[in-house]
Amino acid sequence: MAKTYQVPSFVRLGNFFTTRLLRAGLKPGNMALLTVRGRKSGLPRTTPVSLLGERDGRRWLIAAFGEVDWVRNLRAAGEASLKRGRRPEHIFVKELSAEEAAPILKESLAGAPGFLLKNFDTTSESPLKDFEHEALNHPVFLVKSEAEMQQETEPGYSTTQR
Repeated sequence: MAKTYQVPSFVRLGNFFTTRLLRAGLKPGNMALLTVRGRKSGLPRTTPVSLLGERDGRRWLIAAFGEVDWVRNLRAAGEASLKRGRRPEHIFVKELSAEEAAPILKESLAGAPGFLLKNFDTTSESPLKDFEHEALNHPVFLVKSEAEMQQETEPGYSTTQR
């Protein structure tokens, strides 16, 4: 069973205001609204997330609070809507293996705020092997746009062309 983490009340309050700002079309930091179909209800569920970006031209979603509802829903759906600014973007996600996620987790912890670091049993100085263990509790998703997905399915496309 996955370890559970307590989301601090100030984060919940911050999420309320961040959601309002994002719905108004503002872009606070690297925040975005993730809307994903509920795995049980089938209804759209929206939550603010921090989109880590542009490592090797790729974007990532990291579950800093563990396997929360948006993680389970996204895992089940494999696709969602991500909204930054006025226009939503249809995205597809791939959950990374622990080995793939470890360097991304390590890099992201270097600049993470203190209240998030409490959820991790590692520090930014910990070896990569420790981050592989953390990836089991903190899933990392690779975010792909519709255009990226279409390009990958085109005949003659090779994964070495990236």
